[in-house]
Amino acid sequence: MAPEIGYYALLLALFVSVTQSAMPFVAARRRDLAVAAFVDQAALAQFMFLVVAFASLTYAFVTSDFSVEVVTANSHTAKPLLYKISGVWGNHEGSMLLWVLILSLFGAAVAVFGRNLPYRLRINVLGVQGMVGCGFLAFITLTSNPFARLAQAPADGNGLNPILQDPGLAIHPPFLYLGYVGFSMAFSFAVAALIDGKVDACWARWVRPWVLAAWCFLTIGITLGSAWAYYTLGWGGWWFWDPVENASFMPWIAGTALLHSALVVERRNALVSWTILLAILTFSLSLVGTFLVRSGVLTSVHSFAQDPARGVFILALIVLATGGALVLYAFRVPHLKYGAPFAPISRESGLTLNNVLLSAAAATVFLGTFYPLVVDMIGNDKISVGPPYYDRTFVPIMVPVLLIMVVGPMLKWKRDSIAAALGRLKYPAVASGLIAILVLVLTFGRNAFAAAFMALAVWLITGSFAALAYRTRLGRVPLATTLRLARTTPRAFYGLVIAHAGMGITVAGITGMTSWATEKIEMLRPGESLELSGYSMRLRSVGDVPGPNYDAERGTFDVTRNGRLVGEMFSERRFYPVRQQQTTVAGIRTNFISNLYVVVGEPDGKGAWAVRFYYHPFMPWVWIGALTMALGGFVSLSDRRLRVGVPQRIPRHTAAVPAE
Repeated sequence: MAPEIGYYALLLALFVSVTQSAMPFVAARRRDLAVAAFVDQAALAQFMFLVVAFASLTYAFVTSDFSVEVVTANSHTAKPLLYKISGVWGNHEGSMLLWVLILSLFGAAVAVFGRNLPYRLRINVLGVQGMVGCGFLAFITLTSNPFARLAQAPADGNGLNPILQDPGLAIHPPFLYLGYVGFSMAFSFAVAALIDGKVDACWARWVRPWVLAAWCFLTIGITLGSAWAYYTLGWGGWWFWDPVENASFMPWIAGTALLHSALVVERRNALVSWTILLAILTFSLSLVGTFLVRSGVLTSVHSFAQDPARGVFILALIVLATGGALVLYAFRVPHLKYGAPFAPISRESGLTLNNVLLSAAAATVFLGTFYPLVVDMIGNDKISVGPPYYDRTFVPIMVPVLLIMVVGPMLKWKRDSIAAALGRLKYPAVASGLIAILVLVLTFGRNAFAAAFMALAVWLITGSFAALAYRTRLGRVPLATTLRLARTTPRAFYGLVIAHAGMGITVAGITGMTSWATEKIEMLRPGESLELSGYSMRLRSVGDVPGPNYDAERGTFDVTRNGRLVGEMFSERRFYPVRQQQTTVAGIRTNFISNLYVVVGEPDGKGAWAVRFYYHPFMPWVWIGALTMALGGFVSLSDRRLRVGVPQRIPRHTAAVPAE
């Protein structure tokens, strides 16, 4: 019964989304407030129907209802409850249901918290959200029905893909979708503004919280995915430039640019057309990611479906959404109003350069992702684009971005002097120079790359706090005055400091991992040891251990340093009989400065096992930095000026508020 309830709730959500899409145009023509109120109710109703549909599918998974096709294909009675629940979105049909549920959640949030929005803007935003929802609900009901029944239910299911049976991956997709789908709000606000033909500072102030929230969630989602790849796939890496990894990274880069350009619109009414275009393209890149993992154009551990028919449907949705928005953009942009010009050296110029470079970086990732696919389709040739390509294209573009991240907040609006801004950064410059010298001395001058990038990391961290010190006039006024200024500094500025410092921590982590990671692979018998980077890894034993729905062979290791026992580590080779699939679980020991990483591999049949031992300095900093960036975003969101649903106040001294 639950699947039928879910299916009819899905159909009702589709019907409501159609009316939600059409009614804003009726309301605008008749100026009927009752019709406008209906749009709000439609957005809430669509959300409620999708909650019912999602709950019905979850119930089918939890109760192991194998009469439902998608449950049979992706669940098993012996599976732990957590993975029965995460199995709901661990497949194509269920993940699409989660996709539209989150989309409707954002629409309902506008209906509830968007009362302070102008009447026409609010109903147009909800109308565009309804159109997007309508397209994807049609896609689900026509090609990907999650409630399809089997003619004869089997006694048990096929189980979830073993590599997806991990706590990290159970929560990774919801965060990722909150980011992906959250950018739909930027798209809807952009199209709604184009329909009205009005983009101004108020529009930017309204759209920024939605973009910032999506950016925070996408940052967390990407970080969780990276950490999962690190400890689950067993190859010791955390980023492979896989096309599906890139699919989430591209909208993140574009969203970062959008955050900064929207600030320029808010403060100076400049970059108006560029910001609207970025809002359209950012969500379009999210749709491209959806297409990549469901069209069958690539084979990846992340891909959900290999069905070209579904890919064509999604491609049609992308063409309709992006193409329609760009046509509207072409007609409306010449008539938009722009603010006064600004000097080449100014806060606006810094943010503009930041946008140009970030867009170029996103373009290089897009080219590296799709070029092999195009070559394969045209000439049936298989080529791969890996880290060497990105080292030569992406990294050189991002270096000036990181330099500007520190200089930009030190520049004044309208006009400034680069010498004056750099003068405010003398202490970060000295700290960066000292760390570069220290790295060169410690490595006997052999690693200039590490010295340069560690200096860049210190530049970002110290430069971020230097901006706070400059704002609070630390050292230039009495301490009591500095503390008073610190108390009155907007939370958005603290968010900036935290996010930019987080980027510095991540850069340090990537640099340390890239420059000084070491590894060793040997065949070990119990009692034998492996030496690496001052650590000794002794294989104590290898034995069988049972799991809830797998059988495992566990290797136990004793770790010593300078003859002193540091601790023990475990690594497992798991075999899932239902799927007839084997996975590897790495043993990881961290002190938040570095990771020890061990993997037990195949036996040789003579009493020895292949053992891989890695030493990863600064590896935890990659994720700590990324989560710090997300924290900075949430701190900014807590600023009253960026809080959704709170009436806006006009600040007395707007020029004193710094950039995000």
